[in-house]
Amino acid sequence: MRQIVLDTETTGIDPAEGHRIIEIGCVELMERQITGRHYHVYINPEREVEAEAITVHGITNEFLADKPKFAAIADEFFEFIKGAELVIHNAAFDIGFMDSEFARLKPVRRTTEHCGVVDSLAIARKKHPGQKNNLDALCKRYGIDNSNRELHGALLDAEILADVYLLLTGGQTALSLDAGGDEAGGEGGIRRLADDRNPLPVPRASDDERNAHDEFMALLAKQAGTTVWDKLTTEE
Repeated sequence: MRQIVLDTETTGIDPAEGHRIIEIGCVELMERQITGRHYHVYINPEREVEAEAITVHGITNEFLADKPKFAAIADEFFEFIKGAELVIHNAAFDIGFMDSEFARLKPVRRTTEHCGVVDSLAIARKKHPGQKNNLDALCKRYGIDNSNRELHGALLDAEILADVYLLLTGGQTALSLDAGGDEAGGEGGIRRLADDRNPLPVPRASDDERNAHDEFMALLAKQAGTTVWDKLTTEE
């Protein structure tokens, strides 16, 4: 399963008032593993960024002046997310802005017609009712380092959210728990993920290390008598 953890930054809080996206950050997951592929872009919103919004993300009008407009990046962004399940914290906010941006172009695209959507905020509220469930609170709860998050940033927040989401929904589990051996994990099972990493090296003691160990064990036996290691060797 391909998932895209996604976040945006905007000029304000309501696309119905003409506010626009100014930054998009995406992190790709495949079978609940972070692949290293990402999509990140700053966008000229063709309007002023509200001062209150700048205090949140620090992205100024001057910085955005020479950045591409949404129309210039719409196709590549759409191709990156198409067919994936989007993981978004407070999904209605970001999807509302994305659909507003796509509605300005031809052909008009609606995000949910081409992507699945998972709202990690809804998951967190269900799992931790009555508690704070913003990204900072979840990082603290799950022991995720977010010390670099002095300001909001779409790519940084997407990277943090990827870690939060995996822990929030059970971690990056690679063990199959279904007794039937079904390759897909079966109903309620956890799918075994292919591991194409290099095997971990197994260190072997050198001859000098073995000799030093034998000398130490002989000294220990002389001082303490029969040791537990002697018993284990005898039993083997």
